[in-house]
Amino acid sequence: MRDPLAAPVPKRRLIAVYPGSFDPLTNGHMDVIARGSRLADQLIVAILSNTQKQALFTLDERIAMIRDATAALPNVQVDSFTGLLVDYAAQRGANVVLRGIRAISDYESELQMALMNRKMRPETETIFLMAAEEYSFISSRMVKEIITLGGDVAAFVPSAIAERVRAKVRETK
Repeated sequence: MRDPLAAPVPKRRLIAVYPGSFDPLTNGHMDVIARGSRLADQLIVAILSNTQKQALFTLDERIAMIRDATAALPNVQVDSFTGLLVDYAAQRGANVVLRGIRAISDYESELQMALMNRKMRPETETIFLMAAEEYSFISSRMVKEIITLGGDVAAFVPSAIAERVRAKVRETK
């Protein structure tokens, strides 16, 4: 009798969703996207359309910025969604949710979300990537705060995004 564990395992495509608001996209986000694109056959950067949050950039502006920033990564797509992440992942055929962790405080909330998602859709796994040290302190919230106080965010966001941020600040004044 043949050993069932010796049988070749059929290869599945790994489709990952990296969800977030990305308002604005930061160097930390780009690090996770670049590293995630090496792990997944297809990586979908999925912008949560949350009408309850006051965004600096419109959904269309964020989609355009992320598409520009990820143009050199052929297996990365940019999309948006509303509703539950696990429902969106199922619609896109994704079997992985990719999340970045900057600090232990991120881990606590991310773990809770991952466990809730697993309960709702057990076939979707969550993979955590630790932030690269040089980006571990960057958050979109802090970048927006610097912007609103007139500071320069060029060190925290991709160069193409920095110019759009400066233009947005000029536009809103």
